Amino acid sequence: MSKQCYYEMLGVSKSADASTLKSAYRKLAMQYHPDRNPGDTNAESKFKEVSEAYDILKDDQKRAAYDQFGHSAFENGGMGGGGGFHGFETSGFSDIFEDLFGMGGGRRRDPNAARRGSDLRYNLSITLEDAFRGKSEKITIPTEVPCDVCDGSGAKDGTKPSACGTCNGVGKVRTQQGFFMVERTCPTCHGQGLVIENPCESCHGSGKKKKEKTLDVKIPAGVEAGTRIRLSGEGKTGARGGQNGDLYIFIDIEYHPIFERDGGTVYCQVPIPMTTATLGGTIEVPTVGGKKTEVKITQGTPTGKRFKIPGKGMPILNRNTFGDMIIEAQVETPVNLNKKQKELLRSFAKECGDNVSPESSGFLNKVKELWDDLTE
Repeated sequence: MSKQCYYEMLGVSKSADASTLKSAYRKLAMQYHPDRNPGDTNAESKFKEVSEAYDILKDDQKRAAYDQFGHSAFENGGMGGGGGFHGFETSGFSDIFEDLFGMGGGRRRDPNAARRGSDLRYNLSITLEDAFRGKSEKITIPTEVPCDVCDGSGAKDGTKPSACGTCNGVGKVRTQQGFFMVERTCPTCHGQGLVIENPCESCHGSGKKKKEKTLDVKIPAGVEAGTRIRLSGEGKTGARGGQNGDLYIFIDIEYHPIFERDGGTVYCQVPIPMTTATLGGTIEVPTVGGKKTEVKITQGTPTGKRFKIPGKGMPILNRNTFGDMIIEAQVETPVNLNKKQKELLRSFAKECGDNVSPESSGFLNKVKELWDDLTE
């Protein structure tokens, strides 16, 4: 099976310049990288193919040979018979991986450089009423602070960390596996670039201590489930004086026994007495804001009919307006009737005839027609 053209593989023309090649490879490498597609052998294979294509085309000498001889230029000891990829330069890969995945390429990492702390997530559940009014919520989160004994260095007093001898302070080690150069976290320093021979007895070399802190989170009125609130600098402490990470508060709205919400609109099913639904009238219904509002019920209201109450829904976040409230009528059937009430209803039903319940009468007529057409 013949190999696909390198230019086609990257989706560029044969006249593409270096910038176009790099941009095309960057996009494909991000799409097919194994870290983004765990367990996907097809993606891994595709990643290797586009990496091979880019390595050839980014090098002017290799590209010229490929343009003239195609894939045969690099088969069976091509490129002058010396094994075209022996000891090939990987700086192009390093630049790409530095941009995409923060691998650091082959550049030496400063062991004493400051590093930003990790971000944290906190899930906060609030009531629908809290979301309506907005509120301030105190939360307690576990965090880390620099060790006060070693000032965050992790080293015992009078000593300091030294560059890792395995990775020479880079934090990564690189090995060549056939065509590819593989880079992984240094197993000795675990990517830190430093080793501590004499760890601080207080923090055991971590440079940090665990601590709980209480924060005041302001929840705006109109917040919805899934909203993310960012507290800058409230994440994990940065290493060696680096910037702290951020804390992200993810909002969830608790189930409400009466109201349902869809954005700014609030829905509520309201039971209505049969007499009110039949004759019409006015009822009072609650709102999310904790107040009552009157709704006019028209004569002959059936179950399922909806009435809109403008401006009685949820506040719209950052817009100083309110959504609507929609109530759905649920007509109640009378229960626990006494003898007199039953007699009155029978008289009422007898007096009504077909004109009062046209839908029921129409349905029964259709059923009769169906039955007339049936045979034994």
